[in-house]
Amino acid sequence: MARKSWMYSFLEAVQHEMRADPNMVWIFELTPPVASNPGMPVINLETEFGRGRVVNTGIDENWMVSATLGAGLAGSKAATYIPYQGACMPFQTIQNHAGKLRSMTGGKASMPVVFVLEMTGQTPGMAGQHSDYEIDTYYAHIPGVKTVIPSTPYDAKGMMASALRDPNPVVFLYPAGLRQLIEEVPDEQYEVPLDKAVVRQEGSDLTIVGSGASMPEVMKAAETLKAEGMNVEAIDLRTLKPMDTETLVKSVQKTKRLLTVDQSYYTLCPGAEVIARVAENVDGARYKRVAFPDAPPPASPEMFLWMRPNADHIMGAARKLVG
Repeated sequence: MARKSWMYSFLEAVQHEMRADPNMVWIFELTPPVASNPGMPVINLETEFGRGRVVNTGIDENWMVSATLGAGLAGSKAATYIPYQGACMPFQTIQNHAGKLRSMTGGKASMPVVFVLEMTGQTPGMAGQHSDYEIDTYYAHIPGVKTVIPSTPYDAKGMMASALRDPNPVVFLYPAGLRQLIEEVPDEQYEVPLDKAVVRQEGSDLTIVGSGASMPEVMKAAETLKAEGMNVEAIDLRTLKPMDTETLVKSVQKTKRLLTVDQSYYTLCPGAEVIARVAENVDGARYKRVAFPDAPPPASPEMFLWMRPNADHIMGAARKLVG
């Protein structure tokens, strides 16, 4: 057990699986699979496993995803890491092939492949073609593909281990703003389920649901509101598909109020799906959502931070909802 960053914990899970399975491959462009952590050995997958298993393709996202799929169909675990706005480029390949091959073979084709897609747009100053938010909504729509978005180093490691051992393809969303988030993480390999939300704080007055990079602001708001006397229940989705409807419904049946928080665009954000699922199962509840406005993120960091949901936005919405 040691204090580790999000990126170090995530790569530690990959390193463990590659040591255990000599056929597993890692495919990347631009961003080498390297991570360091104070007091810990540097992780460098290319140095440890060689270029035959850790492949730098150059900038070609569709090739990366296609090669990962091919490795999976051939029986090897495989993962690829796509940074920046390149995360949108292979959508058609993932949607039309990764999402369908298991079904087309009657479940006989195992697809232990993971597509790690960086959500760079959730950090200020990227602007232009490197700053969009919508990939969580895009990929959560694809049948046959699991879509996860861990918000903590502990979950990043455990969910990556689970994803690499799952027979279904997994889109593993990496919120770039959490790169240096640090917490205690076990040294040994472990799994975190890919179908369960987690209650980060229990309460009875209001349910707040977030995911990924929104969670630090959700927790900051929940703790402040609790100090003010509002008993907030905070839930981290962790997975967008399959979504843990049971945990959401159970919470809102108790609180009768639901506030969703997304760093995705407001229209069709994951929070809209959360509200729809709860509304189908809970009568008499009240709803509100906070999300990034339906506008391209600006280059100005100050304007970007003003637009991005933060603890103040969340607390303002919570006070209106509770009354």
